[in-house]
Amino acid sequence: MVFSVIVQIFSLFFYTFASKICDMAAVNPYLQVDGLSFSVGDKVLFHDISFGIAEGQRIGLIAKNGTGKTTLLNLIAGREQPESGSIIFRRDLRVAYLEQTPHFPQEMTVLEACLWRCREEPRRIKEYLTKLHITDHDQPVAHLSGGQLKRVALANVLCQEPDLLILDEPTNHLDLQMIEWLENYLSRSSMTVLMVTHDRYFLDRICSVILELDDETLYTYRGNYAYYLEKRQERMDVANAELSRAKNLYRRELEWMRSTPQARSHKARYREEAFGALEQKAHSAVQEDAVSLTVNSTYIGSKIFEAEYVSKTFPAREDDEGSRERVILKDFYYNFSRYEKMGIVGANGTGKTTFIKLLLGLVKPDQGRFVVGETVRFGYFSQDSMPCDQQMRVIDAVRRVAEYVDLGGGRQLSAMQFLQHFLFSPLQQQNYIYKLSGGERRRLQLCTVLMQNPNFLILDEPTNDLDIPTLNILEDYLQQFRGCVIVVSHDRYFMDKVVDHLLVFQGEGHVKDFPGNYTQFREWEKEVAKSSSDENTRDSQPLSAQRKKERAPQGGRAAAGNAERPRKLTFKERREMEGLEAEMARLEEEKARLEEALCSGTLSVDELTEMSKRLPLLAQELDEKELRWLELSEIEG
Repeated sequence: MVFSVIVQIFSLFFYTFASKICDMAAVNPYLQVDGLSFSVGDKVLFHDISFGIAEGQRIGLIAKNGTGKTTLLNLIAGREQPESGSIIFRRDLRVAYLEQTPHFPQEMTVLEACLWRCREEPRRIKEYLTKLHITDHDQPVAHLSGGQLKRVALANVLCQEPDLLILDEPTNHLDLQMIEWLENYLSRSSMTVLMVTHDRYFLDRICSVILELDDETLYTYRGNYAYYLEKRQERMDVANAELSRAKNLYRRELEWMRSTPQARSHKARYREEAFGALEQKAHSAVQEDAVSLTVNSTYIGSKIFEAEYVSKTFPAREDDEGSRERVILKDFYYNFSRYEKMGIVGANGTGKTTFIKLLLGLVKPDQGRFVVGETVRFGYFSQDSMPCDQQMRVIDAVRRVAEYVDLGGGRQLSAMQFLQHFLFSPLQQQNYIYKLSGGERRRLQLCTVLMQNPNFLILDEPTNDLDIPTLNILEDYLQQFRGCVIVVSHDRYFMDKVVDHLLVFQGEGHVKDFPGNYTQFREWEKEVAKSSSDENTRDSQPLSAQRKKERAPQGGRAAAGNAERPRKLTFKERREMEGLEAEMARLEEEKARLEEALCSGTLSVDELTEMSKRLPLLAQELDEKELRWLELSEIEG
């Protein structure tokens, strides 16, 4: 045990020393932060932190909400001044800053906002506008939605062609297509980047350095997000080992300090003086962010909801000549299953949030209807802010919802205990809501939704403004949740962990039902695009060239050419497809029987255990067969 602790401590020392050497070896430093400190009232955000940024680095900044991420970016961008310390820039360094909530003069047009603060009209302005789907260049900024404004702000910072690009939550309010474009753009660019983001795929694929702000201290990890997770765990293990050692030593010293003065008279005085520091260290806590949370959900029957041929269209705006009607749904039918976890994706403006409001009855359909089961109890985590008095204390806002939260099995949590699971310390619970950061307010809003014990959760962009520790808690909760879930989100990592299939809103009322998570959907899209491209290549060739390929003998290049031609299912594949259809029907029947039996209340403990184990295996097997059937059906065309 002692040897293991020594090895861990040595590893941490070597890692820290190596990081310092790398900092000193930076070829072309852009800026250096030394001894930076900042407080808000009596709360210290960070104290005496130092780090450097060198040319070409892509740095991700990670911290819990309310601990100073945005403040640190504002200090570097010159929007705020530090209490102490210095930020030294390389001479003539061009810096552009994408704020979390962009602001432009309201009288500006979209094009004027894109070129705001640019030294001269950039050469690539048209490319940025096209890639970011900014088409109406004369539209006033005041008329833009949150997603449109974020894209205009992104075009603006890219048009400035900075040496150092600072991004605060760049993926917020962007749809998945825009996020993937930005990810690819930054991956190919030689631009130096400092960013705050909760998008873990984005961090992992872009960043080469992770800075973690924790307990007023800054830690540096020289790798991507996956590397950070590994090294952070090593740091926590070392810290816990040191804490355990300090507590053991503290117990021995406490016994000595409690002994009679005569027994202590021959001891060194420095030992008494060092006791205070040892006591403080022994009582310190190494806080782990990953908290397991299980909340009891109310019973939900087999009837969830059925969308019966729903249609919804928004007419063109009368005050805008360029606008046209938007078709959200067109004769849409869907029967939602019990315990289903559905993700909804699609470009901004295709109707994702409208679909949710139709389901909740907040918006009326033009035709058709939603029939909701009697046992369904919705919990809605919307994009809108929490409707409560901002002058209330955090604990009072939660107690208005419930004094206690039912965990099932006769277990309960008080409102105060439940808030601690969501990383609100007892001291923070006494804070006023208006003093919370944007992320802390979203975390509080999520807490008030979950503590009502819903059996059908609807989460509309739940990852906006939430920090990574809170997302980990939410993901674990949803994976264990014994109810139904619908998630609208642009966070690919979150979607992959939580949902088992997707509704893809493609615009103009077209909705595709895909049996899989987001990564599987993107892989399927790429395969379809590749097949379509191969077919188009063949169709674009001169007829004489096609006939030559058709007459060419098998083998060599001719065989490769024939392989590119569209094909039909083989006899074996057709038989496989027929077998899959029969097998899927059988599995669906077994799944329905299991679900009905589990809710009957007549099973013995052994039967309940056995069926509970079988159900997730059954769902996984069904998903695999559905994916294979989908692949074969695409070939069948």
